[in-house]
Amino acid sequence: MKRRNFLSTAGLVGGAAALAACKQSGDAPSSGSPSSEPAREWKMVTAWPKNFPGLGTAANEVAAAITAMSGGRLTIKVYGANDLVPAFEVFDTVSSGTAEMGHSGAYYWKGKAPAAQFFASVPFGMTTLEVNGWLHFGGGMELWRKVYEPFNLIPFAAGNSTSQMGGWFNRKIESMADLKGLKMRIPGLGGEVLERAGGVPVSLPGGEVYTSLESGAIDATEWVGPYNDRAFGLQNAAKYYYYPGWHEPSTVLECMVNRDAFNALPADLQAIVEHACHSANDRICAEYTARNAEALEAIRNNGKTELLRFPDEVLDGLQTLSREVIEEAAQGDALTREIIDSYNAFLKRSGEWMRIADQAYLTARTG
Repeated sequence: MKRRNFLSTAGLVGGAAALAACKQSGDAPSSGSPSSEPAREWKMVTAWPKNFPGLGTAANEVAAAITAMSGGRLTIKVYGANDLVPAFEVFDTVSSGTAEMGHSGAYYWKGKAPAAQFFASVPFGMTTLEVNGWLHFGGGMELWRKVYEPFNLIPFAAGNSTSQMGGWFNRKIESMADLKGLKMRIPGLGGEVLERAGGVPVSLPGGEVYTSLESGAIDATEWVGPYNDRAFGLQNAAKYYYYPGWHEPSTVLECMVNRDAFNALPADLQAIVEHACHSANDRICAEYTARNAEALEAIRNNGKTELLRFPDEVLDGLQTLSREVIEEAAQGDALTREIIDSYNAFLKRSGEWMRIADQAYLTARTG
């Protein structure tokens, strides 16, 4: 794998051993030795078109890393959306054990576990650096696993699209009034905020976004950012491209694993699965940073797209509604309340640091 040369044998063996010693799941590992156990093959179902840049290839990276680090003792066969099951059936398929792994975004499962969407993205919430800090050093991962435990699933962060764009629109958005009646493909908490603003959120898998926007079935769509949006050709289906991505300032890509399948692995293979997800989480962030910049330049130079910032009135209005939606989500559910309190406490602390670190530096750099 020359193009994915992140698999340094010595480093990965050491990382796997370290992870085995400090496993986060808390489950007792099964016994077994490499020489005595049979080779295993798992299925990974995804919510993305097969090999789709960034999203689909992130799933491929996790699978390839596990295969390489395990020396072929555990191989992963990746299925794109609709290859084995539709995009929105990934959760149930892995929960039941029909497939051992899944790659998706947690906000797709709000109908099954409403608290799950807080582990994908939160409107006006944390950036990529902040959310990684919360998940791995602020208690977020433990809470995420608590949400998925009743479904026989173990979640891992396995990528991040970084800050997204506000979306593609076939009409200008100049005030909150322009959101009323707007049919927009937008998932998760962002969709709830749009609905509160009078819009009509539509849930669509990625493969249906372009045709729905081009045909007028929807008036607008968010997908990801320039890298993925250009790959879908969305610049040919709408004229106005808005920023910032208030609804998804950072979006975690999840790799969920069937708990029974994970517990059946020996300790070193469990550690390899974890390490492969951690590695992909870092690499996909880097990929999106590089590819979004390239794709944005191409979109701006195509002579067809108008790159526009949402007016302050709209951003202020959406932020007010976001706070209402998030607070109401916690009412009557102790676990969701615990998640939101943990998230907000970390955001407050990290926000103070970001203000005098990254934010201050970027302001100084740009003048």
